[in-house]
Amino acid sequence: MAEGPFLSPTPFTPPTPEDDGSSWLRLMRSRRVGPATFHRLMAEHGSAGAALRELPSIARSAGVEDYQPCPIEVVQHEMAQARLAGATLLLWGQPGYPASLMDLPDAPPLIWARGDLSLLAVPTIALVGARNASSLGLRMARRLAEGLGQAGQVVVSGLARGIDAAAHEVALPHGTVAVQAGGVDVIYPEENAALAARIAAEGCLISEQPMGLPPQARHFPARNRIVAGLSRAVVVVEAAARSGSLITARAALDLGREVMAVPGHPFDARAAGCNMLIRDGAALVRGPQDVLEALGAAVDVAPAVEPEPSPAPLPGPVPRSRPLPEMAALHSRILDRLGPSPLAEDQLIRDLALPAAHVTSQLVTLELEGRILRQPGGLLSRIA
Repeated sequence: MAEGPFLSPTPFTPPTPEDDGSSWLRLMRSRRVGPATFHRLMAEHGSAGAALRELPSIARSAGVEDYQPCPIEVVQHEMAQARLAGATLLLWGQPGYPASLMDLPDAPPLIWARGDLSLLAVPTIALVGARNASSLGLRMARRLAEGLGQAGQVVVSGLARGIDAAAHEVALPHGTVAVQAGGVDVIYPEENAALAARIAAEGCLISEQPMGLPPQARHFPARNRIVAGLSRAVVVVEAAARSGSLITARAALDLGREVMAVPGHPFDARAAGCNMLIRDGAALVRGPQDVLEALGAAVDVAPAVEPEPSPAPLPGPVPRSRPLPEMAALHSRILDRLGPSPLAEDQLIRDLALPAAHVTSQLVTLELEGRILRQPGGLLSRIA
């Protein structure tokens, strides 16, 4: 969010509790007011109401004419949307606001939350990684989430497809927090709608963005800083050399949090970011015990048993022909799941949750095209 002429590094001071939070919302939703400006105005004027009254004159002194704060009707509409979604407004420095976020220099002045708010009061561990995750990456995310959950740790992630979704899914029975890039009532990507509904019922969804706001590109780095701020440690499972997961890792380092990474094959681009983090000093993670030991937590937990995906349907007759777009899409799904490290063919079929006959016929095609390599023992790997 652009903060324009109001930006200042003035230290934070605790805000004064006010009404139902509508003044806070008006101030935060006003043009050119971002988190740092919000805290500066609160420090200088003592309350959101007083800051709102001064905004037009502050804007004029900065060369911005005809400035008007956010209309109260806009805030009333947002609060009505929140009531419909069952969302709770948490104000910086007030009861219920996550204490761990207070470390952020640009801490969200307010966040909307849906679900079990008690999960925001306990330390969490972030599991983040690639959206186009490999089968091995997804298995590792599930193993970590299960093991950390068994040890009493709450898992936080960003509700993205791939690693994030796998971590939330497995951690849900133990406690998980999903930080959204858009409004807390806007689910992105849509394929995670069912998962988000379960998290709202059993875990917790949070966002600093206005209700009803679809996520935009600039919102994701802001979301990642909250993931880092909530967490005592960030574990990167798979990440390319330039990815949002590395933004989360850098934010964690800036906050003095632990950063850990799962190593990957040097030829797999999805492991490049993790390998870079380990090279630069991040702790190497082989399983949940490594994470717990690095944090000084107890490690006498039962070995994590990776939940297997639903068995693939029994093989049936292979269709005589399949549309080219459908075959191309299946090829892409297969190649996305494979990497330089060998993966068992039956595991791939289970991960895809498709009839075995459909998958094996396309594996032959990909093998003949020189895009995958079949190895002894029913193992498959992707040729770079």
